[in-house]
Amino acid sequence: QVQLVESGGGFVQAGGSLTLSCSVSGRAYMLAWFRQTPGKERAFVAAIGWVVPKTYYAHSVEGRFTISRNNASTTVFLQMNSLNLEDTAVYYCAARSRVGSYNDRGDYDHWGQGTQVTVHW
Repeated sequence: QVQLVESGGGFVQAGGSLTLSCSVSGRAYMLAWFRQTPGKERAFVAAIGWVVPKTYYAHSVEGRFTISRNNASTTVFLQMNSLNLEDTAVYYCAARSRVGSYNDRGDYDHWGQGTQVTVHW
């Protein structure tokens, strides 16, 4: 059983930076970040492999966000730079314990509780 706990959300000015952390217990095939705003579906943000740390990004965040993990794969980070108002959302850490698509939320079977990120002027 994989357990995920996010931290690091908060308020940040547009153009600023914020780093989210996800504490991971258990083993997984892939770890990812998704985000969700009211009335919209949970959307893929970034993913990283468990054994080989290959990374994947949504087009909307590529070049601004960086996903990484520590060597023991017990913590996953999401470094967010050049934040804009559209990045405001609840951010969820997710883990996939089987082969699947890196950006399909239906393939992820473990989720954290979410952390709110609010970008303001």
